[in-house]
Amino acid sequence: MLYGTRGIFLREFLILRRKLIKTLLASAVSPALFLIAFGFGVGRGTSVGGQSYLSFLLPGLLTMASMNQSYGIATEINISRFYFKVFEEYLIAPFGRWQIVLGEMGYGITRGLIPTAIIALYSLFCGVSLHFGPAFFFALLLHLAIFALLGFIAAMIVKSHSDQATINAFLITPMMFLSGTFFPVEMMPEFLQSFARVLPLYYVNEGLRASMIFGDHMEAFRCAAITAAVGAAVFVAGAVITRWDND
Repeated sequence: MLYGTRGIFLREFLILRRKLIKTLLASAVSPALFLIAFGFGVGRGTSVGGQSYLSFLLPGLLTMASMNQSYGIATEINISRFYFKVFEEYLIAPFGRWQIVLGEMGYGITRGLIPTAIIALYSLFCGVSLHFGPAFFFALLLHLAIFALLGFIAAMIVKSHSDQATINAFLITPMMFLSGTFFPVEMMPEFLQSFARVLPLYYVNEGLRASMIFGDHMEAFRCAAITAAVGAAVFVAGAVITRWDND
């Protein structure tokens, strides 16, 4: 049972282990720069919703950094498809397409946990108390699964590496800056607020902040239910596009 999923995940995990130091450094540097620029620079001395700006910013950095790592499997899958033809081997193997999707999703979740741990350490250094309860971990796993699946889908539909960069520019970059990562969505114009509320990262930010800062587990689970619906749809889409003519 799930032999295909386990095999795919193990392959990706062994590759990750060989480049773990590089992945750790990549996961640590970018959030640290944003933390310095926004937390100790632009946002110094300000508050959001009665909380310090650092308390507001750190959950946003956590979702942004983990999103980038989970979605980052797209580049590796892209290389596997175009250069090593790994997906041709997957597709002729005696297991269902959904096991391919599940294995890559598990790998994306694993990658996303690395910056999560790093941001948790940053919060200790900054003296910010964040709560990591069941609602947090449930919402986090859904978040990582969604962006791992989006990375998988993006890698399967592109025809070249340049296409991958284009998708990133239109998909990931807007979510980084318009989903309440660095400032409340309510500060934006009305039409951008409406746009932000259709982005999955908005609900992740809202849910994780509700759990990590305010201890509002009901709000966290409400947002998690929305992201779960998105995740189910994205998983089905990933299984559908995994076919021979993509390679």
